[in-house]
Formats: sequence, C-alpha cells, structure tokens
Amino acid sequence: MLKMNRLYVWMLSLAGLFSGTSCMSSGRTRLDTSTVKQLDVARFMGKWYEIARYEHRFEKGMSHVTAQYTLLPDGAIRVVNRGLKGDKPKDIVGKARQPDPVKYPGRLEVSFFLWFYSDYYILELGTDYQYAVIGSSSDKYLWILCRKPEMPQQQLEGILTNLRKRGYDLSRLVYVEQ
Repeated sequence: MLKMNRLYVWMLSLAGLFSGTSCMSSGRTRLDTSTVKQLDVARFMGKWYEIARYEHRFEKGMSHVTAQYTLLPDGAIRVVNRGLKGDKPKDIVGKARQPDPVKYPGRLEVSFFLWFYSDYYILELGTDYQYAVIGSSSDKYLWILCRKPEMPQQQLEGILTNLRKRGYDLSRLVYVEQ
C-alpha cells in the first residue's frame, strides 16, 4: 500500500510538473523564425552595415560594425566582420555555407572557429537586396543590416513592425553607431 501511495504521489507530481510547464510556456509568444523562400546568394554578397542587433558577448560595445560577404569559387562564403571597440579596430574572419539551398534557401550556417557552425537565418530581405534581417533558430540573435550606414526611418519602422509580429523583443535591440 505504501509503494502504491508513493507511486500515486510521484505520478501526481509529474503531472503537475508537465501542466505547470505547459502553462508557463503558453504565456510566451511563439517566435516566428521562418526564412525567406528565395535567395540569390550572389546578390547577397558584398558589404552590409549593422543598423541594430541584440547585444552579445562577441560584439558587446562595438560600433561602426560591417559584414563583408564574398562568394568563393567552391561555393563557400568568406565572412569578414569589422567594427570598432572604443577607438580600436576589431575584425574576425569566418566562413559560411548554405546547407540545403533547395529546401531552405534562407538558412545559412556561419563559423568563426574551426568547424563550429551557428544558424544564420535570413528572416527578411528587401526585394532590391538593400536590407536584410538576420536571426537564428532561437531568440538569441538578431541583426538588422543595410547596404548603407543609415536606413530610412520608414523602412526601419516597417521592419520593427514585422519583428514585433514575429514575437521578437524589440527592447533588446541595440542601435549601432555608424
């Protein structure tokens, strides 16, 4: 009888744990990380200016941040990120690849260290390839990029509206001095 009571208590506790988890998660907005349905990789290449980002340790406190993408003959992409930390220039060279261009054309993977790759999701892309919104499979990373150091305010407002609809926390955005 004692074993049966313990089993019953354990099962109730487990059920409470799962119901508590589902209640907690139901209060959160689900993040929409869907990517663009088409990507002309060659048009995406070139220099991009960082307009805004979620702050993270590898860009913390940086200004004048740019990303330069170069398509290599083997189909890989060379990535050079540059910026200023205080008054000191910082840069890092990495590589990117498109793991499944047919099924997920807007998903890339980027690596700045050995063979460790991170998600690079192109969430939104201007029809003229003049701006891009980059995220990942989680809410950890977010960038707004533009071909020019400044983005027209109306365009930025439209992007912010779309990001809000996708479930992103806009209060986390840091606007980058260019």
